Amino acid sequence: MKKEDCFYLGKIIKKYSFKGELLAKLDTDEPELYDNLDAIFIDLRGNLIPFFIESSQLHKSDLLRIKFEDIDTEADAETLITSELYLPLELLPKLDGNKFYYHEVIGFTIKDSSFGDVGVIKAINDSTAQALFEVDRNGIEILIPMNDEFIVKVDRKNKSIEVNTPEGLIDLYL
Repeated sequence: MKKEDCFYLGKIIKKYSFKGELLAKLDTDEPELYDNLDAIFIDLRGNLIPFFIESSQLHKSDLLRIKFEDIDTEADAETLITSELYLPLELLPKLDGNKFYYHEVIGFTIKDSSFGDVGVIKAINDSTAQALFEVDRNGIEILIPMNDEFIVKVDRKNKSIEVNTPEGLIDLYL
């Protein structure tokens, strides 16, 4: 399994018991969707390795307590701490309306209500306080805040997102 065929689910943060159980912090608004998994991919030195789950249960809101098959001691568990967890993309719940996954809209066209065609989304920058669409317009990078108030319509069929940005925002880049 390749990383590009998967989505990031979370990270193992610490040991839970002396029997090899671990706690993982999940990167999701709905941790209960991932409570009964049979297996998960763990990134070990750049390779995604499947691990089978003996048992799992939610622990204090967004933490998942996991017991993997063949991880039976504290020492075994210790080797997995800080490892990232991944699942195949087909396990992502489908979104509709104006909700979307970041990876899903790469390559979509951005259209502004007053400006017209802005360009193509080449990436999402979520390292800032507010996530940004990184839009390519003929070699010029335009950054548009991913603000719910700006997003008018997500059109999956035509691979476009209509936005209504404040007047002059796009002109700042041109």
